[in-house]
Amino acid sequence: MFLSVFDMFKVGIGPSSSHTMGPMVAAARFLDMMRASPFEFHGVRVSLHGSLAFTGVGHATDRATILGLAGFVPDTYDADKAEAALAKIKETKTLNVDGLPPLRFDPASDLMFDYETPLTGHANGMMIRATDAQGDVTLREVFYSIGGGFVMTEAELAAGKDTDESGPPIPYPFKSAAQMLEMSTASGKNIAEMKRANEIARGCPTSLAEGTKRLWQVMDDCITRGLTTDGILPGGLQVKRRAKGIYDALMAERGMNLNAPHTINDWMSVYAMAVNEENAAGGQVVTAPTNGAAGVLPATLRYYLDHVPGASEAHIEDFLLTAAAIGGLVKFNASISGAEAGCQAEVGSAAAMAAAGLCAVMGGTPAQVENAAEIALEHHLGMTCDPVKGLVQVPCIERNGLGAIKAVSAASLALRGDGTHLVPLDACIETMRQTGLDMSEKYKETSLGGLAVNVPNC
Repeated sequence: MFLSVFDMFKVGIGPSSSHTMGPMVAAARFLDMMRASPFEFHGVRVSLHGSLAFTGVGHATDRATILGLAGFVPDTYDADKAEAALAKIKETKTLNVDGLPPLRFDPASDLMFDYETPLTGHANGMMIRATDAQGDVTLREVFYSIGGGFVMTEAELAAGKDTDESGPPIPYPFKSAAQMLEMSTASGKNIAEMKRANEIARGCPTSLAEGTKRLWQVMDDCITRGLTTDGILPGGLQVKRRAKGIYDALMAERGMNLNAPHTINDWMSVYAMAVNEENAAGGQVVTAPTNGAAGVLPATLRYYLDHVPGASEAHIEDFLLTAAAIGGLVKFNASISGAEAGCQAEVGSAAAMAAAGLCAVMGGTPAQVENAAEIALEHHLGMTCDPVKGLVQVPCIERNGLGAIKAVSAASLALRGDGTHLVPLDACIETMRQTGLDMSEKYKETSLGGLAVNVPNC
């Protein structure tokens, strides 16, 4: 099983990897299908289903879909150009994209939120149709946004897991944590070393080093923007950005002798909240493994670099590779989608990844790393996804802060032991999968239960 570090960590835009990035990617893929088709097209229609319909407005799914049909993709997104494109499409009711004729598209009538017809493959479904001059459908595709910015067609989903088995063989193809530990023992390599060897088998050391460096740069820049920006977040809940105020207070207190030891928790939280406030505002983030959980891992890594004696930037790649290995196991054997398994699959997975990365760079053995990931995931089991008004704000922003604290605590506990423990990571991942299956749809990113219905939306 191979899932690249650059699949687990993608540069994109907020507020949601599954509801914003995924639909944008799906729309862009449909444009490619149209370009490859022999038919002549005159129009496009889209319907959003399941969670994409129920919380689509709060997650800017409609906006992202339109921009995807206009040729935008998350990795190279330009906010100013996007605003101009949206205004022009609204005015002209026409899409103008490279390689295709002008296409009729009226956002008011050609983009539909279908609350009544769930698609069977996944909770995040969308159907895109291209039409001819008479308005008849000549090309149709169903896409599923399965979390973390990953997108699959109906056929791809039916064919099985979305891992890349088409390239050269990899030296360490572990599909479970047990296999990972067995291969580590047999090879004498740690998890990051095995993951690095797998990445190089499909790429090269230079691109790996440059790519991971860019990932951390984007993460760190996002933290910095969040720590220096205040105001009210968009969406109507009037949620005030708090990261800047907390950060300013922490900086003012630095060096004082009367600080309580638990103040370090505020540092972890503020780094994570800074990221998720940026995400909520539609800023540039890195899926880690999703946008809704994008703050946990960067906060944990920033905590390591800024607050742990002896920390080194030379360990950043090992941190990311170790975290990606754990994230790949969770995604392959369960889910990283809140719409599929609740927030245990998002913040829980992120905490497991961050705990593993931190444990590794602090000298943990592979067994201790596996233990750290298990502790972090275990104590998120059953967590629901119930965003108020469908916005990735409440409880998501604070939840990332607490996820980072749990990640650091899990890594610390694991480092205090020798790696032996009762509950294997594989059992915890399977428990998370089963819990997600049993969880009511009300608590899986539909905003039909939990905080979403018990907190006023205005």
